[in-house]
Amino acid sequence: MSIEYVKQAPRPVNEADPAVRERVAELLAELEEGREEAAIRMAATFDDWTGPVLADERTMVAAASKLDRQVLEDIDHAHDHIRRFAEAQLASLSEFEMEIEPGLVAGQRNVPVDVAGCYIPAGRFAHIASALMSVATASAAGVPNIVVASPARADRGGVHPAILHAARVAGAHHVLGLGGVQAVGSLALGLFTGLEANMIVGPGNSFVAEAKRQLFGRVGIDVVAGPTESMIAADHTANPVTVATDLIGQAEHGPDSPVWLVTTSHELAEAVNALAVEHADDLPDAARASAAAAWRDYGEIVVVDTAEEAASICDAYAPEHLQVMAEDLDWWKGRLRNYGSLFLGEQTNVTFGDKTSGPNHILPTGKAARYSGGLNALKFVKQLTWQTMTPEASRMEAPVAARISRLEGMEGHARTADLRAG
Repeated sequence: MSIEYVKQAPRPVNEADPAVRERVAELLAELEEGREEAAIRMAATFDDWTGPVLADERTMVAAASKLDRQVLEDIDHAHDHIRRFAEAQLASLSEFEMEIEPGLVAGQRNVPVDVAGCYIPAGRFAHIASALMSVATASAAGVPNIVVASPARADRGGVHPAILHAARVAGAHHVLGLGGVQAVGSLALGLFTGLEANMIVGPGNSFVAEAKRQLFGRVGIDVVAGPTESMIAADHTANPVTVATDLIGQAEHGPDSPVWLVTTSHELAEAVNALAVEHADDLPDAARASAAAAWRDYGEIVVVDTAEEAASICDAYAPEHLQVMAEDLDWWKGRLRNYGSLFLGEQTNVTFGDKTSGPNHILPTGKAARYSGGLNALKFVKQLTWQTMTPEASRMEAPVAARISRLEGMEGHARTADLRAG
């Protein structure tokens, strides 16, 4: 394979800082011991919030009155797409039963978890789309208890009204005004609601990600998310302005968010390399700082000879978001194997997937797409198997099971089979 780097960069380390690991462990231990009082104390310390933690029904209903009509309509539009896609995912998983041999019947039931905890970031901005992505997906899966946690702040009078409204529309049953480790720990411990989460999902900062990592096993999680990643695979037909705009648009996620281009066109590579800096510099202040740093430190442009080589690069990087701007999109869709979500064609932008189009935006990073997909309705559903046997089928199965048990040195198992041998 012939590879040329027009711009080369390292990949961010997708591991928690040891200081973060230690601090998160301390905070989780405090929550375990102090419970609600500890969570209230942390909310005051970290978010300067001393008001009620659990939003009541009147507060959730009233949130809509604080939002513009266009915001309400936009939330409804995005929610409709996200819910319908999640419902189709759920429908793709079937319950079944089958007669494996005469008298031996086995099957599968699909049972949603009892409690889903959904974390919704709300630092500088309210992550409305994250509320819809997590809550609507859990609701579509049939989860009977959905608890949301999102930072409450004094300058907002509590949880951001757009998040309160989106969570309510999507199907949340409870909303906690908590952020960070205290939010994730409270979801796991069932603080303020008495409902211990079976699954905790949603994006967040390094402390949120580390809290989910440390609680995994005690609860299920969606992904341990690292910095947002985006990759574009393009050929000579791609518009360099579009490619550069889309790369920098994703780079504004943060200064450590890598954006990559792999292309079969050297001309496109050079044009994008020049345009990317211009597009970053043209953004408003906060976005400009993040995008410029991300492009400078983690932006990469790779030139290869063939589409097959480009696809191999994509699979090796296993990006969170993967856009293809090239000829023969059907070939790319069938060939590519490792990505969080795939966006085919210049008109199919990652921002649409982030906000409104339907498939979930909570996706694997740090090459986790090699073995896992993103959040979906099936993450909230357990596939439970069952079986039943007639006496005749039991007698037929018994000697085989007994022999295998004894071969494995498990005499107790063998004797339970012998008892059914008749």
